[in-house]
Amino acid sequence: MNAVVIEGKEAVIENNVPLPEYPSNYILVKSKAMGGNPTDWKHIEYGIGPQKSIVGCDVSGEIVSMGQDVDTTKFHIGDYVFSFAHGTCVRKPDNGAFADYVALDSELTFKLPKNTEFSNNDVISEGKVISFEEAASIPLSWFTAGGALFHEMKLKYDCDANKPQNNFPLLVWGGGSALGQAVIQLAKKYHGYTKIISVASRKHEKQLLSYGADEVFDYHDSDVITQIKNKYNNIQQLFDCVSTLDTLQQVYQCAPDSLDAIVVNFTSKFINDIKPELRRANVNVTRTVVYLSLGYDVFMAGNKIPADPQYKSDMAQFTTEINPKILNGEFHHPPIVVYKNGLQGAIELTRDIQNGVNEGKKLVATFR
Repeated sequence: MNAVVIEGKEAVIENNVPLPEYPSNYILVKSKAMGGNPTDWKHIEYGIGPQKSIVGCDVSGEIVSMGQDVDTTKFHIGDYVFSFAHGTCVRKPDNGAFADYVALDSELTFKLPKNTEFSNNDVISEGKVISFEEAASIPLSWFTAGGALFHEMKLKYDCDANKPQNNFPLLVWGGGSALGQAVIQLAKKYHGYTKIISVASRKHEKQLLSYGADEVFDYHDSDVITQIKNKYNNIQQLFDCVSTLDTLQQVYQCAPDSLDAIVVNFTSKFINDIKPELRRANVNVTRTVVYLSLGYDVFMAGNKIPADPQYKSDMAQFTTEINPKILNGEFHHPPIVVYKNGLQGAIELTRDIQNGVNEGKKLVATFR
């Protein structure tokens, strides 16, 4: 098969790549569309991924083969599905989404209707998932959001709650990102918090309010932290959906003065990454690593993160819970820009994400 692999600090197309080997509970999918994520270019640029490992996480496509332990009451050859792989993985460098064929964990795979087609549009507005392009925009950001909310923060799937699961607000810094959009929708749907406070560019305000945010603060305002603290000095869970060193400091400062609080980031940053003069005994920093949902040890930057069976179990439940809600339009995909030319398009969108052109939208490449 053909695949995009790491060569030096570049993503290149390599021919005659062997099909990935996969466990008995996996399915092999022929790719239709591929979604880009910031983690793709970071694994290349920062040397996290091994040389010649296959790039990419998000994919939608058609099942062409199944392991012997796949549930045949749920999946069949020819079904259309979407999910994520751990692209540029140290443990499994032969499997990634930017390839003709991708191996996916069946327990973490969403199904699509049999009449799913390509949208054939270059730009797709946010909305219900009905095409291969839209499906490919979902997996990694939504599993990451689900891991943070339902594994780390222990939310329950209680859609009929008469009161919020937590008696305090949630802060979502980077609400306009694909991850932030997923977090807001999930937190709102499952009545997680008294309010959802988002920090994003003002141009995303209308969309984020429609998803369930109660208020949007503009990160361009020089006094945005003061604005938030003056109005909400009780935010005990704060999600940094941008997760740079700078945004981590900003999010940390939004935590309450005296109440215990936790800042969740989506890279590998901890309390020692907070400037000493900002640290407080009541505010801690943690992370979530979505790749743990695959059930294996995760190796990143020379460090081993031990497998977490509960993470895998929680995300299998998450898959079952939200698949129908994605398909019926209760949850929306982000705005999408479509790249043509298959794997070449995947290389182009990876470069564009590194250059920041994906703000507020998802970049997807198709094999059409």
